[in-house]
Amino acid sequence: MSTRRQFLVASSSLLLAAPLARAAGRAPLRFAADPFSLGVASGFPSPDSMVLWTRLAPQPLAPGGGMDPVVVPVQWELAADERFAKVVRSGITWAEPALGHSVHVEPEGLEAGRDYWYRFRVGNTVSPVGRTWTATPAGQSRNSLQIAVACCQHWETGFYTAYQQILRDAPDMILHVGDYIYENNRARNRVRDHGTAECYTLEDYRARYALYRSDAGLRAAHAACPWMLVPDDHEVDNDYANDISEDDDVPALFLARRALAYQAYYENQPLPRRAVPMGPDIRLYSSRALGDLASIHLLDERQYRSPHACPAPGRRGGNRVNVDDCPQLLDSSRTMLGAQQEAWIDARLASDKARWNLVVQGVVTAYVQEEPGSKLRYWTDSWNGYAPARQRLMDSISNRAPPNPLIIGGDIHAFIASDIRRRPGDNSTPLLTSELVATSVSSEGAGKAVMDATLGGRPEVHYADDSKRGYLRLKLDAKQVRADLVAMDSVREPTSKASVAASFVLEAGRRGLQSA
Repeated sequence: MSTRRQFLVASSSLLLAAPLARAAGRAPLRFAADPFSLGVASGFPSPDSMVLWTRLAPQPLAPGGGMDPVVVPVQWELAADERFAKVVRSGITWAEPALGHSVHVEPEGLEAGRDYWYRFRVGNTVSPVGRTWTATPAGQSRNSLQIAVACCQHWETGFYTAYQQILRDAPDMILHVGDYIYENNRARNRVRDHGTAECYTLEDYRARYALYRSDAGLRAAHAACPWMLVPDDHEVDNDYANDISEDDDVPALFLARRALAYQAYYENQPLPRRAVPMGPDIRLYSSRALGDLASIHLLDERQYRSPHACPAPGRRGGNRVNVDDCPQLLDSSRTMLGAQQEAWIDARLASDKARWNLVVQGVVTAYVQEEPGSKLRYWTDSWNGYAPARQRLMDSISNRAPPNPLIIGGDIHAFIASDIRRRPGDNSTPLLTSELVATSVSSEGAGKAVMDATLGGRPEVHYADDSKRGYLRLKLDAKQVRADLVAMDSVREPTSKASVAASFVLEAGRRGLQSA
């Protein structure tokens, strides 16, 4: 077993007690319980840096995480070996009550393309150790990359057995494409309970993240490798669109709630400092190049989108509507990404020359006709509900011609593997790109009727199944991307075996998924 794999398998229990230097002139702090109960994490690697994260919470479900409302010095170390014999960077940062006593460290000037190990200390307590790495510089050779794609992890509907299997896979990176928490309590067939009401206040959201992080497998997955992530809707409110809530609250009131939710998201994730929220606004779309092998482009499809077309009476979320009854669907002024983000992704696709260009976002992009026959019926919360905006994205991919584009999605609690045409739904146009949608870690499936509609006799949709919980396992090299749809036998028990439900290959220079 390799050193890296040994570390990944053991990371949930590894705790080093080697002393770190104390802050000069300060007596060591003492806590009645472990202040690192939420674990450690890293994310967003670049050639000379990454984000290192932890949040102090000796009583994680209590207000303020059980911390006094004071600024606390936190020591950090980054080493070239897991025994910390060669510490390459260290320092003191400050855990402030205004940010939930979270810390986000971004060390500078690191050696590119190598592994590092990190840990924190506060008082006499040392955190678990995390493993991370710096990216290979753009254009330089990287031979392979293994990524796990996860999403939709409703606490109440299942255990996070997927992360146990992800750890056994020893991925290089985890991509999370949304619904890290669920703000509401609407789950059926519960196996465990949130124990609190729907989230509205900052303390509500903080406690919800703390509850989810109490899962040992999730904490271990964060410590095992860097993450890149972007939220979907449940980190704030189901089906929200910009300043419009599902329940059609006064926009100013909803934006106040959104500001609190975004702050809690930042506090609890290894996000770079540029993502510090400014009230209800946060910079979430970003890009990372991983050598000459892959570029990862994260899109924010919630914060800037136009309101849903033709909502059901009394609400403003997604709806299933016939195109003939909803001319708004074809309004070219409506947007999913907003004009500025559209221009940004167009520029990224024009400039990035990596072998694989992964466009990563939270919802289904593929064309889905949800009613048999001649009538066109769409679900308005996905890209189907924003067809002109989707066409602009397809135009960017076509006109900018990035090498080997691949779209990654989530949200629908199902595995979907499909190809997308130059004009989605128009069989006379060529295949342009492919999409792989991760099923949920634990959230219940969308229903057979939705899957039947997704398949819908369209040859571009190779696979659609909502009966399985799990994740996507992607293996990239210069010749191909192999996608394994990894399904857990159960999420209703704390542990589970896993199997591969289906596998697909996308060959470099060839459009269209192939069964593997």
